[in-house]
Amino acid sequence: MLRRQLIGAALGAGLLLAPFTGALAWEGEIEALKQRWEQITTQQAEGERRRALQSLANEAEQLAEANAGEAQPLIWLGIIEASHARERSGLGALGSARSARDALERAIELDPQGGNGSAYVTLGALYDRAPGRPVGFGNSDTAEQMFQRALEIRPDGIDVNYYYATFLEDEGRQQEAREHAQRAVDGMAREDRQASDEALREEARALLSRL
Repeated sequence: MLRRQLIGAALGAGLLLAPFTGALAWEGEIEALKQRWEQITTQQAEGERRRALQSLANEAEQLAEANAGEAQPLIWLGIIEASHARERSGLGALGSARSARDALERAIELDPQGGNGSAYVTLGALYDRAPGRPVGFGNSDTAEQMFQRALEIRPDGIDVNYYYATFLEDEGRQQEAREHAQRAVDGMAREDRQASDEALREEARALLSRL
C-alpha cells in the first residue's frame, strides 16, 4: 500500500508499479494452467492424461498456496483436480475429488460469483458423481443447488447446461434433461475456453440424440 507521504518520485513510481506487475505475472500463470488443462483434456490420449493432470495439479496447488486469498488459483486447482479425479479410480479418485471440492468451496468464500459460475458447475458435477456417505460426499440435492447457482450466473453456458442435463438424465427427469442439452448445443463457447466448450457441445449433441 502506498504510504501517506512518498519518499521521492522514483520510490513512488516503484510502489505504483509493483502491484501492477505482480497482477500481470499472476494472470499469466493462470492462463498457462488453463491452456495446458485444455490441451490435456481435449487432445491427449486417455492413457496419458492421468500423469499430465497430476503434474498440473501439483503446479496449481503451488500457485494457490503462493497466492493465498485469491479465488482464481483455487478455482483452477479445483477444476484440474476434478479432471484428475475422472482419470483415477478407487480411493485415489475420491481423494482428488475431495481436494477439488475443498479448493472450490474456499474459492466461493472469496468470490461469491465463483469465477463467473465455473466453481459452481464443477462442484455440481463433483457432488453428482462422488459416492455418497459414509464413503464419499456425493449428494444429489447439493449437486442441484450448485447447478442452479451456476445457471443464475451464466444461464447460456455450454458447460453448466451440459453437466446439468447429465444430472437430470440420471435423476430420470428426461424432458428437463433434453431442454438443457439443447441449451448446451445452442450455447456460445467462451473465448478463453473454446476447445473444452466445443468438446462439451459435441457431448451435448450426443446426449440429445440419446434422450
